[in-house]
Amino acid sequence: MTSSPAPAFRRALCAMITPFTPSGTLDLDGAQHLAAHLVANGCDGLVLSGTTGESPTTTDAEKSALIAAVREAVGDRAKVLAGIGTPDTRHTVELAREAQKAGADGLLVVAPYYSRPPQEAIEAHFRDIADACELPLMLYDIPARTGVRIEPETILRLAGHPRIVAVKDCSSDFLGAQKVLARTDLAYYAGCDEHNLALYAVGGAGYVSTVANVIPARLRAVLDAFDAGDTARAARLQHEATPLIEAIMSAGLPGTVTAKALLNALALPAGPVRAPLRPAAPATTDTLLSLHATLTGA
Repeated sequence: MTSSPAPAFRRALCAMITPFTPSGTLDLDGAQHLAAHLVANGCDGLVLSGTTGESPTTTDAEKSALIAAVREAVGDRAKVLAGIGTPDTRHTVELAREAQKAGADGLLVVAPYYSRPPQEAIEAHFRDIADACELPLMLYDIPARTGVRIEPETILRLAGHPRIVAVKDCSSDFLGAQKVLARTDLAYYAGCDEHNLALYAVGGAGYVSTVANVIPARLRAVLDAFDAGDTARAARLQHEATPLIEAIMSAGLPGTVTAKALLNALALPAGPVRAPLRPAAPATTDTLLSLHATLTGA
């Protein structure tokens, strides 16, 4: 039993945090160390400068430097995607071109946020970006953050563009995802870790995971078990990870904050978050560390 192949970006993708030094500057050495660690432990794709990567508070120059550093660290052992989403089409096109120059394999492009454009404007936004560079695009549907959906009918129309090849789905519209899967060749990635196995089981391509920053091997094992035909083991592994997934993603703090807190506690590169985010409380970090130890036996 296997899932549909991902045409461009492989299966187990981590939405990687952006490491900062204690003073808050970009930590490129830390980023290379973390990227190499994630790939060695099962990630075959890294998504940089997404929400988890604190893209709203990193500069364009930092984004390009991060891509180049991670590309150098992982070589061709993993796909490197660059988050380039902004509410400004012109700026997003600029970031797309810079990401290509820096060595990215593909682009993660969120719907334009805050201005809440209608569907025809959202479609035009994505087409303009896809037409402006040579890299393949992963559309990112996360209405809780953007204020707008990328409606399934819009995705169906965009699927005809040769460089629009994938979707990161945080819509919680499982029926909509299946409608697109049934009618296109788009690679559909779970963007919410609780949906990793469920979406994979109906033909999804894999996941783009914040939680993979801290348990990359465990999440990869879920997909591997399913591909081996051991669906009971895949379900068990997914269920066992649920308490940590909930603590990282649904405990009232952004996943960036909780993932960085746990990475720091595990002595992996992370560093502080940038304002307006604030660090997790010590009690929260203790809970995360306890759940991680229970899950991994560490």
